[in-house]
Amino acid sequence: MSLEFVEYPAQGDHKATVIWLHGLGDSGDGFAPVAPQLALPKELGVRFVFPHAPVQPVTLNGGMAMRSWYDIKSMDLDKRADEQGVRESAAKVAAIIDQEIAKGIAPNKIILAGFSQGGVVSLHLAPRLDYKLAGVMALSTYMCVPAKLADEAKQQGLNIFMAHGRFDDVVPHSAGRQAFDVLSANNMEVSWQDYPMAHQVCGEELMAIREWLIARLS
Repeated sequence: MSLEFVEYPAQGDHKATVIWLHGLGDSGDGFAPVAPQLALPKELGVRFVFPHAPVQPVTLNGGMAMRSWYDIKSMDLDKRADEQGVRESAAKVAAIIDQEIAKGIAPNKIILAGFSQGGVVSLHLAPRLDYKLAGVMALSTYMCVPAKLADEAKQQGLNIFMAHGRFDDVVPHSAGRQAFDVLSANNMEVSWQDYPMAHQVCGEELMAIREWLIARLS
């Protein structure tokens, strides 16, 4: 089944697309207000797509059904991301990317972004695609099966913007740094920034995101 989404249309001719994946229990509506706040230059023609994760039971939350990109069975970092679920969600997100390409948007004008669970899917998918995207924005997140990246990655030099809260009590700061180290070791072009915040996005971070998006999509 294809993913439903909310969107913020390009201001002017559609020339680029940002696909932004939310975190556990949220929906595409959660980050949708960020698009106009970023106030990207109209001449970039950026369309934002905010997909909704499927509703499914989450083991760690007592089996309660909620929007999630994959099941979480343990808080242990090496077991937290259900690999099969991550791969299934990645395939659904890849279908959205393919739809954008079919509309005439080149891969180097497409950004894949994700917060927390959404970042896990983004970091998993982008290096494994047959084409190189303009970049990946990975916010307050970690990696699924990092040991498999070396064998499965099809892209090198992928530009990745990583940001994390120094006081994150959901995804530890160290988990983000670990992902940064793995990606760097696999020849990705990764930048790192952290902020005095918890598991969230702050205003200073949004300013950095805006600058990065303009640089990647200009």
